[in-house]
Amino acid sequence: MVHTEIAMASCGSCCGSDVKFEGLSPDYKRRLWAVIGINAGMFLVETGGGHLAGSNALQADALDFLGDALTYGITLAAIGAAAATRAKAALFKGFTLFLMGVWVFGSTAYHVLVLGIPRAELMGAIGFLALAANVTSLLLLIRYKDGDANVRSVWLCSRNDAIGNVAVMIAAAAVWLTTSKWPDLIVAAIMAGLFLWSAFQILRQSLAELREPVSLSAG
Repeated sequence: MVHTEIAMASCGSCCGSDVKFEGLSPDYKRRLWAVIGINAGMFLVETGGGHLAGSNALQADALDFLGDALTYGITLAAIGAAAATRAKAALFKGFTLFLMGVWVFGSTAYHVLVLGIPRAELMGAIGFLALAANVTSLLLLIRYKDGDANVRSVWLCSRNDAIGNVAVMIAAAAVWLTTSKWPDLIVAAIMAGLFLWSAFQILRQSLAELREPVSLSAG
């Protein structure tokens, strides 16, 4: 049974195949639980580190970790549910990601008016730790990167995390070199844009799946 489910996961990523992996694999669920733990732990680390460093980019990344932990929990709850339920769960996650992007944009705009330069060395250290956590998550999930909207949203969130951590480390180096807060704020704004773009992708796929519930059930 497990081998069949893994084969379905692989088939879902084949070119021209209409089969979409729905998360019905014990291995996939175990990996999700591991990634939830990683993200919850890094949310706590980056929340504290972001405040200590005075970094808006780190705080934005911490919010992303929290959003991902919640997103993966919703994904687990929706696995095995009806196609329309899975698509609605993805739709909810898409709206959540959109709101996160809007919040980070607003927070960044506010911090433009606030004096203070982030502590580059702390930004870089925490950014490196977060990158290691997200690369681990990506390696755990890469086998299941293609699937229905519920499964795909997990991959997009994890990919965003890794990109965001690389950006935070670049911002830390730029803050150290320029002794300016602007690199931190620019990276936070770029991350917000990435949140919004991923939200658009998730919303578009989930809405398409909601319009074709019969085809999903048949897959």
